[in-house]
Amino acid sequence: MFLMEPKLHEFEKIYGDANKAAEARRQYLEKATGARLENIGKTIIDLNTVVGRNIENVIGAVQIPVGVAGPLLIRGDYANGHYYVPLATTEGALVASVNRGAKFVTESGGARVKVLKDGMARAPLFRLPSLIDAVEFVEWVHQHFDELKKAAESTTRHGRLKEAQPFVVGNYVWLRLVYFTGDAMGMNMATIASEAVARYIHEHFPKARLVALSGNMCVDKKANTVNFLLGRGKTVVAEAVIKKEILERLGITAEDVHNVNVRKNLIGSALAHSYGFNAHFANIVAAVFIATGQDAAQVVESSMGITSTEPREDGLYISVFLPSLEVGTVGGGTGLPTQREALALLGIAGPGDPPGTNALKFAEIVAAAVLAGELNLLIALARNELASAHQRLGRAK
Repeated sequence: MFLMEPKLHEFEKIYGDANKAAEARRQYLEKATGARLENIGKTIIDLNTVVGRNIENVIGAVQIPVGVAGPLLIRGDYANGHYYVPLATTEGALVASVNRGAKFVTESGGARVKVLKDGMARAPLFRLPSLIDAVEFVEWVHQHFDELKKAAESTTRHGRLKEAQPFVVGNYVWLRLVYFTGDAMGMNMATIASEAVARYIHEHFPKARLVALSGNMCVDKKANTVNFLLGRGKTVVAEAVIKKEILERLGITAEDVHNVNVRKNLIGSALAHSYGFNAHFANIVAAVFIATGQDAAQVVESSMGITSTEPREDGLYISVFLPSLEVGTVGGGTGLPTQREALALLGIAGPGDPPGTNALKFAEIVAAAVLAGELNLLIALARNELASAHQRLGRAK
């Protein structure tokens, strides 16, 4: 391999076109490494639309198979009706699992869903001369919240600063700022608005020195307790009562499924000190995120959550709790052509009317899909068919 001049990142400037720049990069890499990049170069994306917005040093695109699960009946405040959920994955049996769970949920009257909280957080970290100053600063923030709110909202059309949550350790203050971000997932919006807040603080409370615009109490792309308790993005709960006759048809009882959930998802997760008391939230969340252009790294906190079950006379009650589901229908990768089609399949491409309603509808759909996936995996475990399903659907023939 050899160094070259000019640098790869300068190719857009040289060629004046991102597609030509990507082709030149591929040619260089093929020569330098001996690898063939023919298929990476095959894409429907006009790379001029993504450079400077979604990616740098672009060489093409990768493709991931997309399947659908459904119809899934959802009874939410925003999502109400039957939906076909797009899932992008390379794991055989996943789509089939969610699809079968969707069938059971739909036959039982559908999934009821509620979004309990909605707010994207960014937590700048400030250093004060002393603990006394830190406490004074927190009091000042509460007294001047309206001014901080005005500074934050000067940077955005739809964003609104909802609250400031202070955390004090010694002479340091983490100021967790929580925003309504409309139909955007909102991390960039919250970051830019928080910078405006930090500038206002610097001018009007100069004893508070900004250490980092993100102090890791937000918390972004890390499993954590703060988001589990306080929420980030959308906090969502979905529930259903699976009919007794459906379970009997499968040769199991509500008690059988509940027993698996308690021993596996609750006790097993507690033993492992897991941040997820569930079977496989991440499977469904990741597949939906990839299909719809979400920030895939946020699967980390978006897939935290708890599955609850209880046997009832009429069947099995099951619910899923997702405290930190970070989704949007505008911004990021949602404008890419295939991802936008996946959002259109759900009826949520682009901004909602009023702003924010599409993202809330999306959160309800994801939670219902997670419920379907959890239900089916618990049933599969209760019937001892997990291995056979993966052997049938997840192995090369």
